[in-house]
Amino acid sequence: MAICNSRCKALSLLIKLHTTLIMKDFIGILRRFVPPYKHCLILNILFNILASFLTLFSFATIMPILEMLFQTGNVTTYSFMEWDSGNIKDVAINNFYYITSQAIEHYGASTTILLLGVLLTVMTALKTGSAFLSSYFLIPLRAGVVRDIRGYVYDKVLSLPVGFFTNERKGDVMARMSGDTAEIENSVMSSLEMLFKDPIMIIVCLTMMFVISWQLTLFVLILLPTAGLLMGRVGRALKRQSRDVQDCWGVIMSSIEETLGGMRIIKAFNAEGKSSKRFHNIIDNYFNLSNRMSRRQALAHPMSEFLGTATIVIVLWFGGSLILSGSTTIDAAQFIYFLIIFYSIINPVKDLSKGMYAVQRGLAAMDRVDKLLSTPNPIQDPINPAKLTEMKEGIEYRNVTFGYGSENVIKDVSIRIKRGQTVALVGQSGSGKTTLADLLPRFYDVNQGGIYIDGINIKDLRIHDLRALMGNVNQEAILFNDTFFNNIAFGVNNATREEVIEAARIANAHDFIMESEHGYDTNIGDRGCLLSGGQRQRISIARAILKNPPILILDEATSALDTESERLVQEALEKLMRNRTTLVVAHRLSTIKNADMICVVHNGEIVEQGCHDELVAKDGYYKHLVDMQKF
Repeated sequence: MAICNSRCKALSLLIKLHTTLIMKDFIGILRRFVPPYKHCLILNILFNILASFLTLFSFATIMPILEMLFQTGNVTTYSFMEWDSGNIKDVAINNFYYITSQAIEHYGASTTILLLGVLLTVMTALKTGSAFLSSYFLIPLRAGVVRDIRGYVYDKVLSLPVGFFTNERKGDVMARMSGDTAEIENSVMSSLEMLFKDPIMIIVCLTMMFVISWQLTLFVLILLPTAGLLMGRVGRALKRQSRDVQDCWGVIMSSIEETLGGMRIIKAFNAEGKSSKRFHNIIDNYFNLSNRMSRRQALAHPMSEFLGTATIVIVLWFGGSLILSGSTTIDAAQFIYFLIIFYSIINPVKDLSKGMYAVQRGLAAMDRVDKLLSTPNPIQDPINPAKLTEMKEGIEYRNVTFGYGSENVIKDVSIRIKRGQTVALVGQSGSGKTTLADLLPRFYDVNQGGIYIDGINIKDLRIHDLRALMGNVNQEAILFNDTFFNNIAFGVNNATREEVIEAARIANAHDFIMESEHGYDTNIGDRGCLLSGGQRQRISIARAILKNPPILILDEATSALDTESERLVQEALEKLMRNRTTLVVAHRLSTIKNADMICVVHNGEIVEQGCHDELVAKDGYYKHLVDMQKF
């Protein structure tokens, strides 16, 4: 007996702990996202309480109907009692039967049954109306929370540094932004109604069951821990499997993103079969994982149905035995009413269990979303930022050292760029040229040393103010699936059409834009796929011209172009570089012969500095690069 009691206590403790952990995580989500919609939540709870009480009182009209039909009570012996003359429960029951007996006396039993049926119908209408209003006020809460989560995730992605996306799969980030937020919507948010409505219904019904017969109710509550343990085991496995499914979905999204981005290479190397085999292996794994999770989820309803029916049978046996033996004060009609109330909480309990399963799945998705939302951003604005609206002196790299991991790729580099100068970075691939350029707008932060503009460390400036001083033209022209006008005006608020056209003229882009179907309102396709490489680059130059920045960063802007496109782009770049401080990353040395200073980067260090003629005369690294390109 002692062993049995200890097992029951351990069982109860396990169920309580599991439920507490689930509800703690769920309440944590609500605390974070529900406050803007708390008025909707309050109204939802109020109408749920009203619907629960109307459910009980509507069922109460069944007892006199049963007594009249089966003659289980004498409804003609009741007299009216004052409401303050005794126990409110006994007075309410007595007066209800008194009114019923008066109705039978004046209108007959058949008409009284009809009147009670009409009362039941009216109260049911009020109950269903209250249930509708509870859902009505919950809908904007559900939709609003999901909208806010999507907004938070997108804003977080925008705020993260460039380095984050070099370490993460873009497809997995997309899966968290789309699939995981959709899972939260379909599981956690869709379960809100059950999780707010069903507990209220269960509490109200259990209270009434205690009022009718505390012995029967205690017996019912003893049966519940066993069912709870079985449900808990299914739920724990479901959350674990759901997280695996979401991770696998991220791999699928990554594979799709890589396939679409590398379609030209896949076809050029006849790798369709290899890519297809790899993708089918991934989706087969997803198929197996999702099947196991769905089967667990499908087990919830049959299990709860079986356990509910078994519990009702046991309660029916136990209650019937008490009535037949005379060990309880309730009569047959009250026992039937007790069973009706008990049966009315079976569906809420089942729905609540299903809701808990859905929450388990949603919490797994929320864990993945939270991993993204909680990612620390190492590049932050200073508490008291310095003010710098224009550059008057120049830029200085002072003993800059930087590494992506434990190994430094930039080693004690010092460069001074005076206002209006053009400084070029040249060297072999992987020497650190682009990294040096990326440190200036704080795409990454230096590990040692510092970068200064007019003597102010860039870490002491607001990131927005720092980048407002700069314009970028990269080797790969990054354009958006939008019109010419919107792509050129991307970095400038309230740009006029005249200003956009002037920037396009300077960039040698106006003519081919006007030859398109709708001129500046023509859509250029995904990443500018409807344009040639030279056209895309000239649009990105026009975008930089319109921004009119004092500092310009050119990262191999002409290295991927043919000779004719390079000539047109180089002309546009020369116009762009006039009267600006320019940092150029170049492979084609012919494009930077006229730079004020050329820095040769080798293994993360500046090994030579000077103008073109000086460096050629040194017969060192730069002369070797020039000879290689001539060859």
